[in-house]
Amino acid sequence: MRLHHMRVTAFGPFAGSQEVDFDALSAAGLFLLHGPTGAGKTSVLDAVCFALYGAVPGARQSPATPLRSDHAAPDVFTEVLLELTVSGRRLEVTRRPQQERPKKRGSGFTTEKAQTWLREYDPATGAWRALSRSHQEIGEELGQLIGMSREQFCQVVLLPQGEFAKFLRSDAEARGKLLGRLFDTRRFAAVEDRLAELRKTAERQVKDGDERLLALAQRMAQAAGDTADARAWPLPDARPGDPGLASAVLQWAAVARCGARERLDIASAAVATAESRQAAARRTAEETRRLAALQERYAQARSRADELAARRPELDELKDRLETARKAERVSPALEWQEQAQRAHRAATAERDRSRARLHPDLADAGAEQLAALERRMRQDLGALESARRAERRSAEIDEERNRLDRQARADEDVLTDTTAWLAGWESVRLGHQNRIDAAHEAAARAEQLAGQLEPATRRLAAARERDALQARSAEATRAHDASREAANTAHEHWLTLREERLRGIAAELAARLQEGEPCAVCGSAEHPAPARPGTGQVDRAAEDAAHQAYRRADRIRAEAEAALSRVREELAGARAAAGEADVAELADEAAELQREHRAARDAAAGLHEARLALASAEREHGQRLAAQRTAQENTAARTASREALEREQAALERELSQARAGASSVAEQAGLLERRAAILAEAVEAVRAVEDSAERLKEADGRLSEAAFRAGFDTPAAAAAALVDERGQRDIQHRLDAWQQERAAVTACLAEPETAAAGRAAPARTAEADAESAAAERALRDAASALAAARARCAELGTLSDAAAEETRGIGPLREEYERVARLAGLTAGTSADNERKMRLESYVLAARLEQVAAAATARLRRMSGGRYTLVHSDARGGRGRSGLGLHVVDAWTGRERDTATLSGGETFFASLALALGLADVVTDEAGGARLDTLFIDEGFGSLDDQTLDEVLDVLDSLRERDRSVGIVSHVGDLRRRIPTQLEVVKDRAGSTVRLQGVGAEG
Repeated sequence: MRLHHMRVTAFGPFAGSQEVDFDALSAAGLFLLHGPTGAGKTSVLDAVCFALYGAVPGARQSPATPLRSDHAAPDVFTEVLLELTVSGRRLEVTRRPQQERPKKRGSGFTTEKAQTWLREYDPATGAWRALSRSHQEIGEELGQLIGMSREQFCQVVLLPQGEFAKFLRSDAEARGKLLGRLFDTRRFAAVEDRLAELRKTAERQVKDGDERLLALAQRMAQAAGDTADARAWPLPDARPGDPGLASAVLQWAAVARCGARERLDIASAAVATAESRQAAARRTAEETRRLAALQERYAQARSRADELAARRPELDELKDRLETARKAERVSPALEWQEQAQRAHRAATAERDRSRARLHPDLADAGAEQLAALERRMRQDLGALESARRAERRSAEIDEERNRLDRQARADEDVLTDTTAWLAGWESVRLGHQNRIDAAHEAAARAEQLAGQLEPATRRLAAARERDALQARSAEATRAHDASREAANTAHEHWLTLREERLRGIAAELAARLQEGEPCAVCGSAEHPAPARPGTGQVDRAAEDAAHQAYRRADRIRAEAEAALSRVREELAGARAAAGEADVAELADEAAELQREHRAARDAAAGLHEARLALASAEREHGQRLAAQRTAQENTAARTASREALEREQAALERELSQARAGASSVAEQAGLLERRAAILAEAVEAVRAVEDSAERLKEADGRLSEAAFRAGFDTPAAAAAALVDERGQRDIQHRLDAWQQERAAVTACLAEPETAAAGRAAPARTAEADAESAAAERALRDAASALAAARARCAELGTLSDAAAEETRGIGPLREEYERVARLAGLTAGTSADNERKMRLESYVLAARLEQVAAAATARLRRMSGGRYTLVHSDARGGRGRSGLGLHVVDAWTGRERDTATLSGGETFFASLALALGLADVVTDEAGGARLDTLFIDEGFGSLDDQTLDEVLDVLDSLRERDRSVGIVSHVGDLRRRIPTQLEVVKDRAGSTVRLQGVGAEG
């Protein structure tokens, strides 16, 4: 890779555009980049890195460190353009970072996205052709061509100040990190991580299996219980992952099963003994309970017999009462008839008294005939009121008609009031509707005007969008045209090459056509002593024709691509002519604004028809209001005449009604009063007559009752009534007598039973003691049965858990073998295994090989820089508690001893680190695919060297020109300006830094 030219604009400390001619600098092989502190020497290297990778080295790529120059004008874009040759291709890459720019319209700033362009120089045409504008495509293309990542480039091409001095003095871990980034040994670290992950997974699987096995053992211990066998042979004290855990658990399970089976046999024998004892105790308890029941039966029968004898007088009295009640039943019908007659007489008397209380005091003692005559006279007066009722109804109708006229009058007054108020505002309403119509007319005219502006704006927006799309198509067509032109040129050169080769071998082709005795078509001789023979790879006419046809096809494709490109460019020119250079977003905003204004005007114009309808509706309502006003005025005049006629008729009716009411408020009230009085008199007549009839029936009933009592043997009717007992009472007395007889018979039979009598004579039964003995035997049997069931369950559970433990052990075996194999490999690659004698990780082992190559490449230059004194060697020895593999020592030829690089002086450390950096650049270049690095930069460190060592170091750097390399030294050491004539000076100024080229006959 060789750098040719770079232009930086508004980048870092550079306010404007600064040009760097690397071709002029590289011509001398060794050049100096110098300037005051803070002028921007490192920014030149940052610009190179940014152009290639879109980022600057290391910590300078933080968000707090912007790339844009603070000295630059707001309208100047930050940009880096770099021209270089890599892998035989001359490229030009231009990058702009994301940055703020002033808005084109209005005030303030807007964010401009990052942009990248990549072009390639075509020697055939002498022109640049665009390759891509995609960040990703350009990054991938440059990465493949350079063959190094940004980190590798910054370590190999831009040798950073102090980095390799720290590398010399750092420990193995720090060296491993740097070498790992440069040589990309992540795949070896990934192998280590993967093996460690597999080891953890396998270990977790083994421990999970052991935990399940220990859980089964714990369950077996719980099932076995706290027995002497368990205490004598406890559960194995092991943890998950311990070897021998499975066999110990299985052995303990076998012992637990044997103990459980022994306890099962003992429990079976105990149950048989308890069953026999429980049966005997149960029989004894049953016999004792039977004797106690017979004794209780005898005692209850003896007590009941004594109670029956004591109740004998009471039962005789009940028997006499039952006989007297049965004689009184013959008097019951007469007694009931007398009671009914007496109740009817009392009711009739009470009703008569209530009726007389409602009569006038003068009629309190009147008889039935007198009261009936008064009723008939009142009925006659009631018939005479019918004419008055008709007059009263007509008067009510007149009142309703007058009320109706009043309601109509009020309604007409409301109509007149509302109509008068509405008509007063008619002119303002009419003017409002007319103004709406006028406004709608104006909106329609505005909408038509905006429609004329909207169509050109829409066409211009569509043209702008087509312009942007055609720009992309143009770029694509350009790439297709370039590719087809390259293919056509290649096919043409191939055809010409084959044609030339055929012409060189045409003699052999003509010789193949010669016939013996026939003249040669070239010389005319009939003899052919030494005809030409076809050589290797002879081109015949068919091959030439095929190549020519391929060329014609490629040329036709090129012509088609050229025509397509011309069409696209013509369309693009037309679109640009139609759209101009305006941005699509601006045109879209303009069209959208016109669209909104047009829509608003169109919506306003759409209300014209509605406004006209509203005006017509208002005019119709105006006519209706005038008609309603005239009708209300006419109705008012007609109602006055009707009201006067009704008042005259009602006055005549009131005079007639005043006589008929007789002091009542209305005829109906007077009629109701007469009706109620006639009803009271009729009710009183009926009540007087009912009392007379009920007295007669009561007298007859008393006579019949006295006769019936005498015949039944009672002195008076009252005695017969007192002896009466209803049917239910008689049944109760009879039931009590029958129950006494039945109970006396049952008690007598019970006392006569031989077994009961014998039990009564025997000693009292001891049931409590017998029941206690039976319950104790029952409890003993249940305890023995529970122990037997527990022993059986224990044996079954131990057997099941033992089978599960055996199955789990068989499953753990392969997992444990897999874990042991993976653990050995993981320990070996991680450097922790005893088999790894140097405790070296796999990644460290690979990096150690690379470090050996770097040390060998660095020693070739270190010997020249140190006058043959120092040699760099790689060491596998361990340092302290760290791991071996990345040690770096220096061999001092003056003493013949090997020592650590940290013992070198400051100047020795510099040229040793410089030699190491150059050697590392060679190794990384070879590792990255052999991409040639023609330009290197070395940043600082020369101030620590004496004059002689500085000359030797510069000689080594100058020798790099033998490989056509150029080396740029970045330093502010004054002595280097005298020793290196070709210089790029960075000048610091308040308005921004600038660069000047010195020692090559030009300045800029």
